[in-house]
Amino acid sequence: MKVTKKMGVLVAASCMMLFTAACGNSASTGASTTTAPTTNAAATAAPATPAAAKKISLGFAQVGAESGWRTANTKSVQDSAKEAGFDLKFSDAQQKQENQIKAIRTYIQQKVDVIAFSPVVESGWDTVLKEAKDAKIPVILTDRAVDSKDTSLYATFIGSDFVEEGHKAGKWLADKYKDTKEDVNIVELQGTTGSAPANDRKAGFADEIKSNAHLKVIASQTGDFTRAKGKEVMQAFLKAHKDIDVLYAHNDDMALGAIQAIEAAGLKPGQDITIISVDAVKDGMTAASEGKINFIVECNPLLGPQLMQAVNDVVAGKQIEKRIVTKEGVFTSEDAKKVLADRQY
Repeated sequence: MKVTKKMGVLVAASCMMLFTAACGNSASTGASTTTAPTTNAAATAAPATPAAAKKISLGFAQVGAESGWRTANTKSVQDSAKEAGFDLKFSDAQQKQENQIKAIRTYIQQKVDVIAFSPVVESGWDTVLKEAKDAKIPVILTDRAVDSKDTSLYATFIGSDFVEEGHKAGKWLADKYKDTKEDVNIVELQGTTGSAPANDRKAGFADEIKSNAHLKVIASQTGDFTRAKGKEVMQAFLKAHKDIDVLYAHNDDMALGAIQAIEAAGLKPGQDITIISVDAVKDGMTAASEGKINFIVECNPLLGPQLMQAVNDVVAGKQIEKRIVTKEGVFTSEDAKKVLADRQY
């Protein structure tokens, strides 16, 4: 009777150990890469982690803090991770690819459940992404894409359609000057060289204005998405070209820096030089409401809730869409006046 009782205790203990091991591994499920419900724009917060599962660990490698847009993006990720109950491991790459690669490798060593990052540039990620794949850690791209041909290296890409943003900027300009009989001289402040938004916003804009031979880009140079560099490059443009009609800036911060240079040169931004920008952050919208920026294409930074939902889904083994696009609008100066008070970023 005693032997039988002891055997029963051992069997029960063994079952308990197996059950515990299964729960412990439940949060490290690999990502699947096809379909899932998407919520466009800043949706509702991600559902909380089930009480029976361990806290989900998310490694997030941010580009840096180069602009007001990026600051809002970082806050959205951090706040959403806290609300979802995730263990967020955050790093700031200071706009250097090598720093992001180092951070991703650290996350792999720490055996996080999911890695997310916004790539500094498009190229050069295959090696480290293969390392994450070999470690069975799903990767989510946010805001910016990579140019890898092997799409199995990441679960999904959440963010804006940068080409479409360029198209929106170009279409507004093409419509504005559709009846012109004279050349319209355009200068372009590009984002960080090699980055997805810089490449795509340039391509979309160029594609939209190419049908009008009078719309001519006479100078194009990177301003690294920063206000200081935008001001510096615009100063150089103004010295080299006395007949600038339009400025197309790939983000608001560069446009705001350029406005400083334009005003210092004794010109009126928005009047002497038409200004088109991308982002629609609070400072940019303020400048637009004052008539200093004529047209802004929105790029929504509040990707945190969508990211946390995607993290929950891949950890749960659900299939999610390979591309999740955010909803965004456009604003003239008059539009900016109407919505400025309610801007969240």
